[in-house]
Amino acid sequence: MELSAAFTAVPGWGMVAVGATALPAAWLASHYSFDLRWLEIWICEAVIAVSLAIVAIQSKAFRRGLPWTSGPGRKVALSFLPPVAAAALLTIPLVRAGLGSMLPGMWMLLYGVGVITGGAFSVRAVPVMGVCFMTMGAAALFLSTLGNWAMAAGFGGLHILFGIWIARRYGG
Repeated sequence: MELSAAFTAVPGWGMVAVGATALPAAWLASHYSFDLRWLEIWICEAVIAVSLAIVAIQSKAFRRGLPWTSGPGRKVALSFLPPVAAAALLTIPLVRAGLGSMLPGMWMLLYGVGVITGGAFSVRAVPVMGVCFMTMGAAALFLSTLGNWAMAAGFGGLHILFGIWIARRYGG
C-alpha cells in the first residue's frame, strides 16, 4: 500500500549516469580555486545532470506506464524544488562575498534537504540518500578546502551508489 502512493519512477541507472558526469566535473573544477571558471563548470554539470535526470525519469515512468507529472511525481517535484532554488539563490551572494569555498557544503546540504523532502513521496532509499548528502554537505562546510573532492564523493559517489541500489531493488 505504501508503494502505491509512492513515486516509483526514480531512475537508478539515471542516477548512476548523473554521478558519472559529476566525477569529471569535479576533476576539471579542482584546477580552479572557487572562482568564476569553477562556478561555470559546476553550473554546466548541473544542467547536464538535470537533463539526464529528467530524461531518465520520463523513460522509467513510460516503461512502467506511470504518469510522472501527476500525483506522487508532482509531490516529489514540489517538495524537491524549493531547497534547490534556495541553493541557487544563495550562490550569488556567497560568490559576491568571496565565499565560494562554502558552495560545495551549502549545495550538498540543501540538495540533501530537497532529496529528503521529495523522497518522502518516493521509495525508501531516496530519503536515506538525502541524509547522506546532508552529512556530506555538513562535513564540507567545515572542511572547505576539500570542496571539489566532497562534490565528487557526494554528487558523484552517492549518486552512483544509491543509483545502483535503486536500480537493483526497484527495477532500473
